[in-house]
Order: sequence, then C-alpha cells, then structure tokens
Amino acid sequence: MGYGQAMKQVLVAVLAIISIRRHLVAAAGDAVQPSSNALKQVPAMYVFGDSTLDVGNNNYLAGADVPRANTPLHGIDYPGSKPTGRFSNGYNIADSIAKKLGLKESPPAYLSLPQGTTPRSSLLSLKHAGDNIPLSKQVMYFESTKAKMQAKVGSAAVRILLSRSFFLISVGSNDLFVFAAAPTDVVALYSSLISGYSATITSLYNMGARKFGILNVGLLGCVPTVRVLNSTGACNDGLNLLAAGFDDALKSLMVSLTARLPGLVYSLADFYSHTEVTLANPQASGYVNIDSACCGGGRLGAESDCLPNSTLCGDHDKFVFWDRVHPSQRAGELSAAAFYDRPAEFTAPINFKQLARKI
Repeated sequence: MGYGQAMKQVLVAVLAIISIRRHLVAAAGDAVQPSSNALKQVPAMYVFGDSTLDVGNNNYLAGADVPRANTPLHGIDYPGSKPTGRFSNGYNIADSIAKKLGLKESPPAYLSLPQGTTPRSSLLSLKHAGDNIPLSKQVMYFESTKAKMQAKVGSAAVRILLSRSFFLISVGSNDLFVFAAAPTDVVALYSSLISGYSATITSLYNMGARKFGILNVGLLGCVPTVRVLNSTGACNDGLNLLAAGFDDALKSLMVSLTARLPGLVYSLADFYSHTEVTLANPQASGYVNIDSACCGGGRLGAESDCLPNSTLCGDHDKFVFWDRVHPSQRAGELSAAAFYDRPAEFTAPINFKQLARKI
C-alpha cells in the first residue's frame, strides 16, 4: 500500500474521532508515597505526556468537545471501581512506571490541586495539536512548582531533588494522527516535533532535570479506531511508517542532546518495537484480542467511545486495548515491566531501572 493511499484511509475517521484526542493534558501532584512492594528509587517523578498518561486533567478542561474519562466504565478496575480521568480500566502506564520506581501511583492531576499547593511530583504534557494546555504553559507550571519548592526548602535542596528525579516523556502520537488526516510535508512535521522535543528537554535540563525516561511512539496504525477503517481490520502501514520515521528522529535527538548537555542521562523505551512483538505473538502475553476495544461499540468496539452503556469485554486483562485508542491497564503494566528491567531489546542505552539508579 502506498503512503498517500494509506494516509487517505485515515482522513475521515481521524478528523471525526482522533480529533477528540488532540488535547495533551497536564497534571501535577503532591509527593507520592512509596508502594508497598518496592523501595522508593527516586524522590519524585515528573511526566510530560498525552492522554495515555493523563490522570484526570481532562476533568478540568473547559469545552464540550474535550474528551472525558470521568464516567463509568472507565476506572472499573481502579481501587474502588471509580473513574478517575484515566483513559483506562484501571491504572495507566505512567502509574505502572511509577510503581516500578517504588511510588504508589502517578501523581494527581495538576488542575485538581488546590491553589497554592506545592507539588513535588508532577504529570505535565507537551502539545502540538488540538485542544490542550500548551507546552509553554506546561513549562510555566514546572517553573512555578520549582519556585514554590525553593521558597520552602531552598535552592540547594531543590537542585539535588530535581537532579535525582525521574522525568518521563511520551508525546507525538496526537500530532501524527492529526497530520495523517491531512498530510503535507513530512520533513517539516518531524522538524517541528523534534524542535519542540529538544526545547522542552533543554528547558527542563536548565531547570535542573538530569534523568529522562523517553517513550517513543508506538504502532499508531494498529489502534482499533484506525483498524476499523479497513474492511479486514488490518493495520494501516502508512501510519505506522509515519510513527517509525518520527521515532528515528527522536533517537537521533537524544544522542545529540546527551553530547550537548553535560550530565544528562536517558533511557529511550521502544514502544514501537514492544507493541510489534506483542501483536506478533499475543498469546505469550496472555492476550486473546489485539485489534478491538474492550469498552466501546460497533465493529471492533471502535465506532464509539467507552461510555456507561458501552459493550464491555469479559476479561479486561486479555485485551490489548481498553477503548478505541488507549491501552488496557494490563498492557500498561507489561510495557512498564519491559522498559524497567527487561533485556535491552526495548530500551537504550540503559533501562529505566538503571536510569533511576544513576547518581
């Protein structure tokens, strides 16, 4: 299938469906407590990401078109079976990575915090497309957080804290979805995204960040909302190629930043390859379904969002996807485990565990 033809296939549905995923959300929370089954390896975690990492900021964004995850059946497997604003049946991948680092879960949504709260861990986000909290504002949130911390404990203590904290970043998917709906200049797209990525990491570095855990973009052409456009339910090769091209550029960026910013260390998690391996042999991970939403409606469960009256699959852990875009809690857990301390196949140049323990 040619690139142009593949891109045309996603035009209508991406505009109609993925557009509701365009916003990239921001959050921050108080210092989280260590989990009961792991030693706390970092003093705090700061996360920049999209809706796959959101823990509830969508609840506070204005606008009728902002997608929400604050109603059932979202959160059905979260403690208390309550919707939290996570696009998941329970925890998301940010939570799972936090747990691996010895934290209880990803911090509460930044927009949910009482004014004047001084967070020590945060979930922020980067954006290029659609309704969102802009990147510039995310940097402002982080600057504000740092200033409040310095006022309480002093610059020296904050410098040590940030240098030892874990900065998790996962962005780009929404931008690629939007581009695929109306493709123009791919080189210009990559250049814009990588420029934003570089500026963000450099700004965080200048404010004291040193440890960066980066998730690249996965197989976007294999999410249910894209598969449903194909009469056979197959993945969209063109969209996957678009994601792979961005991932190559991101890999090169991280190498160049390391050479330019002394003391910066990172682990680049290969979400793309991990998803590829998972879909090629789903039984190895205990999955029985890799192409449909556990919660949704219509063909592949991908013709409507996850709503209180949606059709729900029987065993949530046996589906890769929770809704028509986002992974299930189980998928997030398995990805986090692969990136944390599994063989180097999915992380470079070190894994998340090694990154957390870097001095």
